[in-house]
Amino acid sequence: MPAGFADEFRAFVTGTLADAPAPGPDTVYDDDHPLWEKFRAAGLANWWLPARLGGAGVPLRASVDLVARLAYHDPGFAFTAMLPILGSRMLEFYGTAEVAERYLGEMAKAGTFCAALGSEAAAGSELALTATTFRRDGDRLVVDGEKAFSTNLAFGRFCLVLARNAADHRDFSVVLVPAGAPGFTPGPRWPMSGLHGTGTYPATFTDCVVPAANELTGNGLRVLEVGLNGSRILMAAISIGIARRARDLSMDYAAGKRLGGRPLAQNAVFAARMGQLEMELESLKSVCWRAADEYDELYARPDAAAAFHGQGVLKSAVMAKMHCGQVGWRIVSAVSEGFGGLGYTEAHPVQRLLRDMRHISIVEGGDDVLRELTYGRYVRHASRRG
Repeated sequence: MPAGFADEFRAFVTGTLADAPAPGPDTVYDDDHPLWEKFRAAGLANWWLPARLGGAGVPLRASVDLVARLAYHDPGFAFTAMLPILGSRMLEFYGTAEVAERYLGEMAKAGTFCAALGSEAAAGSELALTATTFRRDGDRLVVDGEKAFSTNLAFGRFCLVLARNAADHRDFSVVLVPAGAPGFTPGPRWPMSGLHGTGTYPATFTDCVVPAANELTGNGLRVLEVGLNGSRILMAAISIGIARRARDLSMDYAAGKRLGGRPLAQNAVFAARMGQLEMELESLKSVCWRAADEYDELYARPDAAAAFHGQGVLKSAVMAKMHCGQVGWRIVSAVSEGFGGLGYTEAHPVQRLLRDMRHISIVEGGDDVLRELTYGRYVRHASRRG
């Protein structure tokens, strides 16, 4: 981590993000938003990019703590800021050196965004049913199809698209499509229940032509699995910040609320509930740190790209996302009950925290999808059980 990075980050969180107004449903943290401009100007954007590409090279273990601190004040900003790790790591590992240096170098220097497109309306989480196709035409690739959900797409400088070979339905690739490429059309922004400030969009590709060098190496399904490891761990880390904020709101309320003539903070039932919450909050941190340590160990290897490709889905990353989504929801739900009727109104910030927490169990593989994946990869075969 570069000298002064931690200080700059702390100053942004406590002096800028903490004082910013809560985002509304029409807010989008694109690269023109004043809050993002300050984040970028401080040299904080895309902090995980390696030093050889001009980035800060912050490990994933430290990134868990950074994302949790952002999410304490604004989960939508945290999600927007961390999600480019999904696309950038795919390109870093499996793009050609020239293409990776060109696009990731700009991300590091200018603090820009990228996006990834896997989900489709019909295929859903069954990515092997992807209908978007690519075909090879000399030194060009031609992409056709429709994608359903991609955060940061409309203002990303490039996107990475999972597509099936039109000539061989068993062959999948990930293709880099630059912003503004002819035939690439982002759709209207999806209205989301939570994570205000994020921008998520569908996309259409119609005879979209890109250079053949923009095709990443390796099976596209496996390449996407590798990219999802980092983003799933950092998505899980968002739950830490949300849960901390919920706890602190509850303690602030208990200091002034009286029950039976005494402060709520002195009530035995409240104390027991908050003690349980603190234990569960510690478990969120533990599973995220463990997953991040495993990720960093693989990333430090000289053959990192091959090591990740061999692993595909990291069990620890999936466990972190599932555990944090479920336990985090339980934490915020219990806290909201403690506010009584006030906790069910949009006038209280705990309702926003509930909506923001819900996304962790839905995005990048819902819990039922990940349960089935875990069973198939790590439970069914005795040799792979932990």
